Amino acid sequence: MGAEIAKQYLLLHSRPVLAHTLLVFQKTEAISEIVLVLPPSDAESVRRQIIEPYGLTKITAIVSGGLERQDSVRNGLRAIENGCDIVIVHDGVRPLLTKEMLLEVAAAAALEGAASIGVPVKDTIKETDDNHCVKTTLPRQRLWHTQTPQAFQYALLWRAHEMAESDHFQGTDDSSLVERMGIKTRMITGSYKNIKITTPEDLQIAECLMEKNTRRQIAHRSGLGYDSHRFALRRKLILGGVEIPFEYGLQGHSDADALIHAVCDALLGMAGAGDIGRHFPDSDPAYQDISSLILLERVKNIIEALGMSVNNIDVTIMTEKPKIAPHAPSMVANISKILNIPKTAINIKAKTNESMGFIGRREGVAVLAIAHGEERILHGCQSQS
Repeated sequence: MGAEIAKQYLLLHSRPVLAHTLLVFQKTEAISEIVLVLPPSDAESVRRQIIEPYGLTKITAIVSGGLERQDSVRNGLRAIENGCDIVIVHDGVRPLLTKEMLLEVAAAAALEGAASIGVPVKDTIKETDDNHCVKTTLPRQRLWHTQTPQAFQYALLWRAHEMAESDHFQGTDDSSLVERMGIKTRMITGSYKNIKITTPEDLQIAECLMEKNTRRQIAHRSGLGYDSHRFALRRKLILGGVEIPFEYGLQGHSDADALIHAVCDALLGMAGAGDIGRHFPDSDPAYQDISSLILLERVKNIIEALGMSVNNIDVTIMTEKPKIAPHAPSMVANISKILNIPKTAINIKAKTNESMGFIGRREGVAVLAIAHGEERILHGCQSQS
């Protein structure tokens, strides 16, 4: 590619190429587990810049690759946690993959053992000798460009890899390992758009294909978020990322910022992406005392990966004390900066509970948030988005 970074991390339509690929697997219901095989030095940056921001929760393992492609696949097979009937092998740099390709190749493998996506060749193919002179012209009607995904019954592919390792055989793809055992691979017609990003021209073509074949529709979405925390001694009171002078703080695993938690839940609800507890469980020590503004930024990445944008947020804080109004502008500024929306699109107000309930007894704080936004529904070759 002549690029300073590896091709799988180059941006394509504002996302890393690898993120486009992985999101198809993430959003395909039939896929239960993803094992990602990477150079060892890439693991942490991929986790931080791709897996977490794009909500790739199906990834159960990041495995170091081997000397050859075949070694990398074998390492990936070893890492599958829960066993499976069908395993799919895919190049991370074929970002124009579709859900339909995955389902078709998996169904064929379930019936026949092995299957591969591919396309019939359109050009005449000639075999040459060492001097680049034509030896023979191959019959085009029987020739295919083999692509990925390739799918296999798990036990069959594992046996093929074991045999290849024992025989010191190196194949150019996984189907060749199965074929040498006498098992036929069913070719499934894919798409000429399913290109592998190898050269700068490939990246340009992929950009054009996505631009040309993408139709955008807008769906308006809303989400409701709620959170409450009990007052606690020897804790800072933080709401909206603002430390408020008060005799009590809020009890919680993180900084217990109930306002930001409610906003996070409203955004995730708007995107149909679960809730804050699913993404940042309080059983994970990584989130002990973490600033909830960091969680808000991660939620922003999650909803953007799902094609969502935020129009406005309305928040109601329910507490008898302390006074919230003096601090509301700073809260608005924090949220505006992270979500990259105007301050005028954020409204924060406070209400007492007229001395009723746990709020009236000054036992804690409750926050209600509503988020409104738009979902960019993409069709065509970006159907995974």
